[in-house]
Amino acid sequence: MRIINKTRNTKETEIALTLNPYGSGVCEISTPIVFFNHMLELLSTHAMLDLKIDAKSIDSDTHHLVEDVAITLGQALNDALGNKIGINRYAHTILPMDESLVMCAVDLSGRAYCNCDIKIKEEKISDFETVLLAHFFHSFANNASITIHLRLLGGSDPHHIIECTFKAFARAIKHAMAIDQNNPDKIPSTKGTL
Repeated sequence: MRIINKTRNTKETEIALTLNPYGSGVCEISTPIVFFNHMLELLSTHAMLDLKIDAKSIDSDTHHLVEDVAITLGQALNDALGNKIGINRYAHTILPMDESLVMCAVDLSGRAYCNCDIKIKEEKISDFETVLLAHFFHSFANNASITIHLRLLGGSDPHHIIECTFKAFARAIKHAMAIDQNNPDKIPSTKGTL
């Protein structure tokens, strides 16, 4: 498990990212989407990831920017976890934020799947299209090769719901990545590999 540097340059975006999965939550986030910056800062803080992201949009399409950040971050996490020896692998959390309540369960399985059951009526919060919430987590799961289940258990304020979702995911991923002190040299699978 190590510090990973990743770049992704396309005709749509330019992404430069540095990830330390076992950091202290230090982050430096720069994208043209202010609300997305805030969500990535929450992810870094609550998962204790040291995270530096410099993301530029070439085509001014926020969909492409959010997707490419998720792809790059997912690939970086997959690289950082390596063979996953000693990790807990599974984790879940139910996280409240005022009236909002979100459940997140993750499996760092090596198999990509995402079920994001977070329905938001509003189309936009600040400068962030709400449809991009699910797209971020699907893209992240596919590129990190992990399973993510997200479910909204309650909530009415869309800002709180999205923030609660990122925090719940951050807390779950932190615990799934943590080293199992009773089995620090074992891969958590009967197959002997993940």
